[in-house]
Amino acid sequence: MRKVFAVLAWLAVAAAGIFLAVQLSFLARVWWWRDHNPSDTAFMQARMEQLRAKDPKAKLQHLWVAYDRIAPSLKRAVVVAEDAKFSDHEGFDWEAIEKAREKNRQKGRIVAGGSTISQQLAKNLFLSGERSALRKGQEALITVMIEQVMSKRRILEIYLNMIEWGDGVFGAEAAARHYYGISAAALGAEQSARLAAIVPNPRFYDRNRNTGYLARRTQTILARMPAAELP
Repeated sequence: MRKVFAVLAWLAVAAAGIFLAVQLSFLARVWWWRDHNPSDTAFMQARMEQLRAKDPKAKLQHLWVAYDRIAPSLKRAVVVAEDAKFSDHEGFDWEAIEKAREKNRQKGRIVAGGSTISQQLAKNLFLSGERSALRKGQEALITVMIEQVMSKRRILEIYLNMIEWGDGVFGAEAAARHYYGISAAALGAEQSARLAAIVPNPRFYDRNRNTGYLARRTQTILARMPAAELP
C-alpha cells in the first residue's frame, strides 16, 4: 500500500511540475510580446494548415502595423462591438459572462460567449478552437498573465494586428486592404464599424458582405462608437 501511495505522490509531483513548466512557458512568451511583435498565433498556424491542405502554396494575408497607424475609428468600433468595458476590467467582464450563460441556457445551445478582448487574445495566441472546461481554464490563466504583464494599449495593439478578418485575412492592415483597398490608418468611421461587425464570423461575412444583419450591426456599432473608451 505504501508503494502505491508513493507512486501516486510521485505522479502528483510530476504532474504539478509539468503544469508549472507549461504555465511558465506561456508567461515567458507573454513577457516577450510585451515589447516584441508576435509573427503569428496558434490560430493563424491552424488556419494555414487548413488552407494548405487544399492549396500547398496558400499564404495568409497579414502585415503588422503599429498602434498609431490604425485608425482611431477602428479601435473604437472594435472596443464597443467586442468589449465595451475593456479599459475598466482586469481581463473578465463578469456581467457579460453571466448574460451569455443565461442566453445560452435559454436557447439550449451556445449562441453567445461573453469573452473579453483579453480572453480572445489569449485563445488566439496560444490555444485551439475547441470548447472544453480544460481549455477555458487555461484561457483564463493566460488572460491573467496578459493583463498583469501588458498594458491595455499593448493588448489592443496585438489584438487588432492578429485577429482573423476574412478567409486567410489577419490583422487590421490586411483587412483594410482586403475590403477597401486602403491602409488601416485611412479607414473611416463606417468602414471601421463594418469591419468590427465582421469580427465574430469573418469567413462567412467575407463571402456574404451584403447581408441585412451585417448592415444593421454596422449601424448599431457606428452609433455607439463615440462612447468608446480607448487605452
